[in-house]
Amino acid sequence: MPWPWRRKSRKRMARIVLEGAISGASRKLALKAIKQVEEREFPALLLRIDSPGGTVGDSQEIHSALTRLREKGCHVVASFGNIAASGGVYVGVAAEKIVANPGTITGSIGVILRGNNLSKLLERIGIRFETVKSGTYKDILSPDRSLTEEERELLQSLIDSSYEQFVAAVAEGRQLSPESVRSFADGRVFTGSQAKDLGLVDELGDEEYAKRLAAKLADLDEENIRPITLGKQKKKILGFIPGGEMISSFIDLITLELNNNAQILWLFRP
Repeated sequence: MPWPWRRKSRKRMARIVLEGAISGASRKLALKAIKQVEEREFPALLLRIDSPGGTVGDSQEIHSALTRLREKGCHVVASFGNIAASGGVYVGVAAEKIVANPGTITGSIGVILRGNNLSKLLERIGIRFETVKSGTYKDILSPDRSLTEEERELLQSLIDSSYEQFVAAVAEGRQLSPESVRSFADGRVFTGSQAKDLGLVDELGDEEYAKRLAAKLADLDEENIRPITLGKQKKKILGFIPGGEMISSFIDLITLELNNNAQILWLFRP
């Protein structure tokens, strides 16, 4: 016999908010929350996404967890907020349905890898690296020199592989052909309205509309359902001042890129 709280959860809806750049910290919160949804046997999950994307592996792990949750019978509806781009899209396509505002910024399907070539600056200030390495490519993307043609080809093949993984996930999640996805998966961004025309989202509406859709799919009370938010992120100090959340998001983006220099990212950078 299921625990009483499990029986109660079966008549409720869970809500998870994925906000800001996707990285190790947000992945841990999201995975923990998804696990709670599974254990408590919620019949529906409202996934609110307001993210420009982030690291590849973290996005893939959240996507995989949502896919497993759906296989257990939970109806997942994604609600795209101000922005749901790149890795945010990758996570979102794991949902059964996607709802976006008409003006939501989404898309940016693609991969980016950046390093810093500081060789001229280092030369001016008299700094030179002495490198001892075990293999030809061990210091690839080192900041004290330019890439060789062989290194550029190697990195491009890495990017291409990651890109094909992205295209395959979008094609499967949105029931589109890979060729169709590639036609718009060149890094460009769209409004929610444009994304609907492309098949990237199902319907236009706000989070309330997405909540009612999730309730309908799970045969819950659309009028009176009150989602239970799991895995809440701690509000940062900047979030308490006007415009602070936007400033905080920008700082998160800069921090993510600095901390993940020379790492493949599914990230939209405005």
